[in-house]
Amino acid sequence: MLLSTLLAVALAQAPLTTTAERSNWTRTGRYPEVEALCRAFPQAFPGKVRCETYGTTPEGRPLLAFIASADGTLTPAATAKKGRSVVLFQGGIHAGEIDGKDAGFWLLRDMLAGKALPGVLKQVTVVFVPVVNVDGHERFGPNNRPNQVGPEEMGWRVTAQNLNLNRDYTKADAPEMVALLKLLHTWDPLVYLDLHVTDGAKFEPDVSVSLEPYKGGPESLRALGAKLSAELVTGLEAQGHLPLVFYPSFIQDDDPASGFRYGISPPRFSHVYWAVNRRFGVLVETHSWKNYAHRVKTTRDVLEGTLRLVARDGAALRTAVKAVDAEAEAGKVREVVLTWESTDKSRQIDFRGYAYTHETSPISNQRVVRYDDTKPQVWKVPYFDEVRPAHTAPLPQGGYLVPPAHAAWVAEKLRTHGLRFQRLEKEVPSAEVEVFRATDAKLRPQSYENRQPLSVQGTWKKEPRALPAGTLYVPVAQPGVEVLAHLLEPLGPESLLAWGFFNAHFEQKEYIEEYVLEPFARELIQKDAAVKAAWEQRLKDPAFAADPRARYRFFYERHPTYDERFNLYPVFRADSPPAGLRPAR
Repeated sequence: MLLSTLLAVALAQAPLTTTAERSNWTRTGRYPEVEALCRAFPQAFPGKVRCETYGTTPEGRPLLAFIASADGTLTPAATAKKGRSVVLFQGGIHAGEIDGKDAGFWLLRDMLAGKALPGVLKQVTVVFVPVVNVDGHERFGPNNRPNQVGPEEMGWRVTAQNLNLNRDYTKADAPEMVALLKLLHTWDPLVYLDLHVTDGAKFEPDVSVSLEPYKGGPESLRALGAKLSAELVTGLEAQGHLPLVFYPSFIQDDDPASGFRYGISPPRFSHVYWAVNRRFGVLVETHSWKNYAHRVKTTRDVLEGTLRLVARDGAALRTAVKAVDAEAEAGKVREVVLTWESTDKSRQIDFRGYAYTHETSPISNQRVVRYDDTKPQVWKVPYFDEVRPAHTAPLPQGGYLVPPAHAAWVAEKLRTHGLRFQRLEKEVPSAEVEVFRATDAKLRPQSYENRQPLSVQGTWKKEPRALPAGTLYVPVAQPGVEVLAHLLEPLGPESLLAWGFFNAHFEQKEYIEEYVLEPFARELIQKDAAVKAAWEQRLKDPAFAADPRARYRFFYERHPTYDERFNLYPVFRADSPPAGLRPAR
């Protein structure tokens, strides 16, 4: 209560400024400051800004978003009606990397006051989320980011549930992520910026701006993304920045000479998730070794440059996005790239770093790097900037089917991702569908983000299956088809299967005693020539021949009691929608 009172007094003395500004960019405020500004901004700029609560954290704190427009276009419906471009930017998804919060408030106030980007708020509606990871933000302390220069204290990387929100976009486990995805799909921003601070080596570039679609995504959006990226970089360079268009992580840790790769991450990450939605996603990473004042100003400059370009080119960008949506709605997207990889093709670049040496650490007995940031040095290093699809999934002609056992929770995931589906009203006793049976299934030995990931091998094959009433039908003919494929194609690293949501289906639950199986096996070999031939072929494999369990399993899989659902992925594919569907939402 006392903290809120003091903040209210401070804001009254210096309206709409933040702790960061009042401390000359040495500190950042606590979350009650965001709540106070949520009340103060609409009072200062009536009809031009609105603050809304879009969710609640596990520890009970409000998730807040600020919406700003010069002409009062402050709802998704009004924005869509006017054909207005929406830009959504967010800070603090990793709450120790908090530049975006303070840069956003600084810029938003100056825009509403007419001191920055005049006229832009008449062309662009801004949605600003100051802190995504609010509970992590309030795990405040001076030692949370030891390789980051300021502010004096900051929040924690992950949530109160110890989840990394920037690994959660597809699986959507965290309540904060579910709320954020619903906000995203409600506002449908043309451009979505996620504001971070990178870790890592010491070098001169002060910001990386990774934008997609650029090298990935629909061809028709790549050229626009490349243009947007190039002009943004040119503008930042004119302001004295040293921007990069790739995330500056060495190919080999602690070895600058190994160079860099341009990578397209999976859509568990923010900007790629939005690019998979066929919009423009931007990952902004200021450099942790620059001081807080420099980083906040850099973040503001990136935001200003982006908003200026969207105000100018928004109509063309919206037209292109509308066209790819129409293509997907018409069912013309026939395959989806699930993973990308860089090629072996590289070119040498001049990269502005610092002099460095390697030495053997007496602590780890490993080679470590030492930088001398008093001696700028140009590194001539390889840059692998060509990417290609690594795994592409052909799509079903019609859509995906989710039986009732999993329909309820899968439906919630689909809603969260803005995807459409229908439910089957009556049972279909037999339908020709594609099913996926794993020929190999391996659990990751260690959990990751509170899940036990699973990797499988196998193929889709047609066979008749009963479809009970309540089965979901999810058509591929919809704008979110790429997200849908990432969620439901079992071989993709972002699939619900890969994240471990279906692990129980790849665990054997029923068995047969060996004394029962032994006589069955001997009889089967005698009476079935095909089985005998297959058995003799398998025995040529020394590993199989030496493994009693594998030998027994050969016959168990042919026994009438064998569970035909073991290793069966409980999601099917269909060439057309089944009869008897009704809308589910």
